Amino acid sequence: MPGASITIGVLLILVGLIGYIYGMSADRASVTALIPAAFGVVLAVLGVAARASEGMRKHLMHAAVVVALLGFIATAGRLLSKLSELSMSAAVLSQVVTAALCLIFMIMAIRSFAAARRGNP
Repeated sequence: MPGASITIGVLLILVGLIGYIYGMSADRASVTALIPAAFGVVLAVLGVAARASEGMRKHLMHAAVVVALLGFIATAGRLLSKLSELSMSAAVLSQVVTAALCLIFMIMAIRSFAAARRGNP
């Protein structure tokens, strides 16, 4: 799971950076475009720390799932609240990709936790 956390973290960092750079090129740069990158940095750091500390791995991976849950709730909630007025824009695409990546990580983590609980790592 630490590898998945690092991978999803890096992908979220890329989503945030690409969104911000796109905004800069369109003269509409906003710091909020970096929100996926912030979630990504936290997930990647938790993944690296989990890889380095076998004793803390379980706790760090649970923390990573909480971060992914918060990322999913924040972005999916925002999308759902504005559902009637959504248009295909870079911001909406960034939010959809962020929500999807967070959801994918959560599903992978829950499956991994369940397998570990059953004794099938």
